Amino acid sequence: MTNSDNTILGAAATDSVSQVLFEDLGLHADILRALSEEGYSNPTPIQAQAIPIALSGQDLMGAAQTGTGKTAGFCLPILQNLLPHSNYSASPARHPVRALVLTPTRELADQIFDNVRRYAKYTALRSTVVFGGVDIVQQHQQLRQGVEILIATPGRLLDHVQQKSVNLSQVQILVLDEADRMLDMGFLPDLQRIINLLPQQRQNLMFSATFSNEINKLARSFMRSPVTVEVARRNATSENIQQVVFPVEFVDYKLSAVSHLLRHYQLKQAIVFTNTKLAAGRLVRQLLADQISACAIHGDKTQSDRMKALDAFKSGEVTVLVATDVAARGIDIADLPCVINFDLPHSPEDYVHRIGRTGRAGAQGVAYSLLAPGDERHLVEIEKLIKKSLTQTALIDFNPVLQRGRFTPRSSQQTTTRLVPPGDVTSRLGSRRRLSKDEKTTELRFDEEFERLRRRLQQSVVHDDLFRFPYTEKLVAVTPSSGFEFVAAKRSRPKSVQSHSSLAVLLGGVPKHK
Repeated sequence: MTNSDNTILGAAATDSVSQVLFEDLGLHADILRALSEEGYSNPTPIQAQAIPIALSGQDLMGAAQTGTGKTAGFCLPILQNLLPHSNYSASPARHPVRALVLTPTRELADQIFDNVRRYAKYTALRSTVVFGGVDIVQQHQQLRQGVEILIATPGRLLDHVQQKSVNLSQVQILVLDEADRMLDMGFLPDLQRIINLLPQQRQNLMFSATFSNEINKLARSFMRSPVTVEVARRNATSENIQQVVFPVEFVDYKLSAVSHLLRHYQLKQAIVFTNTKLAAGRLVRQLLADQISACAIHGDKTQSDRMKALDAFKSGEVTVLVATDVAARGIDIADLPCVINFDLPHSPEDYVHRIGRTGRAGAQGVAYSLLAPGDERHLVEIEKLIKKSLTQTALIDFNPVLQRGRFTPRSSQQTTTRLVPPGDVTSRLGSRRRLSKDEKTTELRFDEEFERLRRRLQQSVVHDDLFRFPYTEKLVAVTPSSGFEFVAAKRSRPKSVQSHSSLAVLLGGVPKHK
């Protein structure tokens, strides 16, 4: 349980650790060698403050902005503390699970695994990752060989526990990464089940960019007097990220606005976040139609498709990665220049994580957000959370088109004018923007041309008179000598169609003779 004497290290403490080296943190030479090959020499503020506390065995809650190296903040202490247990034995019994890292998404789990593997490549410690969406049989084989460090998503880990392919009775270190997201995704019951399977005596580490009251309540349920480390103001965004909001007049304008932003600012790479899978699919189709390479990543995609899309985006084969919040955490793209919020997130914390994909590790980044009618309350909540007013500016040279059909005027001076058919916008959106004088003249010409074509079409259609009048019953008289004799109907029809009445006889329309 926590107490009221938790140590809190604020942003002011970061100045004293700005010159700290990894060699000063007491890490093993094999770990330092791997860090040197990765180009790491100075730890970030969160790493400089969290690593010594984690090495001491205390419970820790670490809060820092996205892109500041929280992953290394818990991976390096885990490797250092488990080095006495490392061995090259082939027996699985010599490699029990001693450290468990839980993450909310598959992408984040895979990224943490990649970091652990790179940091531990000169040690004998084994690690693996398990998550849903892929074949569980291969994961069974890896777990049966024995691993000291296991990175997992809660659901798939419980599948392995149920199938008895993993034993958690010797776990010494538990890490919850992005715990706030796990609570948002409804993982709390799974977390409680997993925690109940772990030994009571263990070290607990919790890292996230945002801490809420729910997170603190979860921490009190299983952590013992944790030390809280905050290297920046809570829920703050990086100062390296330029944040701009672009208001758009209608929701449908946002599809064209994304293409316009990419071209106007000559963005070579960008992640575009949407709130729904349907919106992600629509945006990808629009970008492809605009000859911009794009792919989508969301929950309906298979894990292999998601990994292929992510790899293509990282390699530069794809310019735009359209994603839901499944990619808001854990995706680390080196020097990603821009993030675009196609939809403002419903949860303001997700905004912090979304834009944290850019401006990482001290680099500069840009975050653009599209503000459609009805999104104002989301913007207010975001500004309230980050305690900062976002700059709103109009899109430069943006001329959106909302139409089902187009008409190009014959005048060469107006060939570039884009038109909205009469009633189209009003029927779809309930309102209509004001037109300039030139646009009104052009629209009037369009109306005249449209009416002229409609009249010509009507004149060219040949009508059969048989189908222009309703059917009327005929009276028929029958005589023995002359057979059938037709008597005039009460309501006459044109002579041109009276000859067709004989069809009634062939179709059984003649009443019986009594």
